[in-house]
Amino acid sequence: MKSSMIKVTLVGASLVLLAACAQLKETGATIGEGTKDVATSIGHASRDIVKSIGKNTKEVVDDVKDGSDN
Repeated sequence: MKSSMIKVTLVGASLVLLAACAQLKETGATIGEGTKDVATSIGHASRDIVKSIGKNTKEVVDDVKDGSDN
């Protein structure tokens, strides 16, 4: 009787552990997706800022070469 009770307890504990691992894996995947989305947004924003600075700098340099005050 004790042996079968121990086996049932071990099986139950194993199932709980497997469920916890699956949930942890799912949580990790969710966090990973969120992190990827944030990193992508930051990358795109950084790219857009650098492009804007480059464009504005080119305009200023061109204006200086032309002698324009715009």
